[in-house]
Amino acid sequence: MGSLNLPRVVTIPLLLGSLLGSTAFAQSPTYGVGRTPTAEELRRMDISIGPTGEELPPGRGSAKEGAQVYVQKGCVGCHGAAGVGGLAPILQSKKGADVPVWKKERIVPLRAPHATIVWDFINRGMPVGLEGTLTPDEVYSLTAYLLFINKVIPEDQVLDKQSLPKVKMPIGDEYGKPHHFRLNAPRLEGYPY
Repeated sequence: MGSLNLPRVVTIPLLLGSLLGSTAFAQSPTYGVGRTPTAEELRRMDISIGPTGEELPPGRGSAKEGAQVYVQKGCVGCHGAAGVGGLAPILQSKKGADVPVWKKERIVPLRAPHATIVWDFINRGMPVGLEGTLTPDEVYSLTAYLLFINKVIPEDQVLDKQSLPKVKMPIGDEYGKPHHFRLNAPRLEGYPY
């Protein structure tokens, strides 16, 4: 009976030793592989834009300027004229203003809870294949254009670091409104997923 406990007595210390040893190995020297990033490299990677817009760069743009940038940068080739009709996702709702936002298409300028998200998406992800090549003025202009064609802002409104975070988005507070959960309850009315 004593021999049955011997494997346990030996196995547990070996297991603990290997776990502790792997932690020490993870802290070992890099052997010339990799390095600590510089402060400038970290700054360039930290491109997130929050709802308050503190991280937005200086710049400005209007919907009229955005319409020109939309054509100049080739957005029309993927998304179609005025954001409808291309092979890429549509950028303008085809449904009327009387339709609730959850029953409209999945369009970033309508579904985003903050206008800074629209700016951030354009800045990071457009144009496809040339991401990050737009200037801040072009991104502000395209953001204004998309918000205008979706009737979120007037055509003459100029967006900049101060005005963009103040834009009231169509989804309002509905984007994060929790519902009362009940087991086997049906989906929320109008929730499309």
